Amino acid sequence: MIKKRLKKLITTITAMSLLTASLSGLTACGDKKDDTKTEAKELTEITFCLDWTPNTNHTGFYVALEKGYYKEAGFDVKIVQPPEDGSVLMCASGQAQFAIANQDTFAAVLDQDTPYGVSAVAAVLQHNTSGIISRKGDGIDSPAGLAGKTYSTWESPIEMAMLENIMTNAGVDYASLKQIPNTITDEPAALAANQTDSIWVFYGWGVINAEVEGVEVDYFNFKDVNPVFDYYTPVIVGNDEYMSKNPDKTKAFLEATKKGYEYAISNPDEAADILIKGDTTGSLKGSEELVKKSQNWISSQYKAEVTRWGYIDPARWDAFYKWLYDNKLTERDLSGKGFTNDYLPE
Repeated sequence: MIKKRLKKLITTITAMSLLTASLSGLTACGDKKDDTKTEAKELTEITFCLDWTPNTNHTGFYVALEKGYYKEAGFDVKIVQPPEDGSVLMCASGQAQFAIANQDTFAAVLDQDTPYGVSAVAAVLQHNTSGIISRKGDGIDSPAGLAGKTYSTWESPIEMAMLENIMTNAGVDYASLKQIPNTITDEPAALAANQTDSIWVFYGWGVINAEVEGVEVDYFNFKDVNPVFDYYTPVIVGNDEYMSKNPDKTKAFLEATKKGYEYAISNPDEAADILIKGDTTGSLKGSEELVKKSQNWISSQYKAEVTRWGYIDPARWDAFYKWLYDNKLTERDLSGKGFTNDYLPE
């Protein structure tokens, strides 16, 4: 049964990656070359793989590229879109030294007889900013309101287990939730057209987009309902072999990335402009207002209450993985596995 769940989860990750590829192609973006071949040879080439098309989760990378922080640190960084089998597998294979992932889907990578050889090395956001969005007034401003409603699902075992948990704890029957396949690309428009009643979104994009589109919505955060669900999403992961052989370069890469994010924290409007300029996939074209509003909100989330950018709280990381194990969503207890703060800048 667990094997089937893991297979389903990996299939879900692949399906989401396929959707990404179909929307944006395997387009390299933000590739910044040096002016002379001599200078380029002196720089260490780094390939960084995104998890999705460019969005405000990724702004710090584009700022670090545009502002020259990577070059100053000795790197020629190429930012690329994920292949069909996902960003983590690209990193594990050594085709990329670093990539973006999420702690929830990362569990399937760690829960293997032979580990993939990748580790999370920094948190892009300090908290899980995802939750459930719905039409305002439909009564889905809390988990209890999901009873008898329609929900658009990715059919991920972890996704469905989390929904069952919050509904059961709210005293309503999870089986009453009518689940339909999630093929939605514009959540507010789908809600306005009554294509569904509820959707899992990230506040900084889905809810902000509703504001931009003028669609009134209700929303609740998973982390506010159950603190165990305050896991890390997204995170930066690195290839273990590369990092062990190049600890100083790994630290320098993260230091330059930190500068990019801290610039975005202090200068959200300019950072949004840099992200839009750096996106060569075309996915942000026509969404400039959304990017600006999203950036102004999410810039406060990169570090939130912590003073050290990228810090991963071991207790919070482990709590979520212990919950997965206790609920038979993994074969192994992954507590204490898959992450390190050792390469983070102080």
